Amino acid sequence: MESVFIMVVLIVLIACSTSLAEKYLKTRRLERETDLDDDVYHELDNLRGRVEVLEKIVTDKKYELSDEINRLERRA
Repeated sequence: MESVFIMVVLIVLIACSTSLAEKYLKTRRLERETDLDDDVYHELDNLRGRVEVLEKIVTDKKYELSDEINRLERRA
């Protein structure tokens, strides 16, 4: 009789431990994914800023004039 009681207690303890471990691992995985998302969004913001600067340079009239001068110099 006593061994049945010990077996039931062990089964309950194992089930509870497994459930807690599973919840802990899921939480850790979500935290890591969130950290990665933050890094990706930060890098994306940096790249957007760089593209804006490049667009300004390319659409700048001085750049067009400089590019035209370089083309004329190459032909000469």
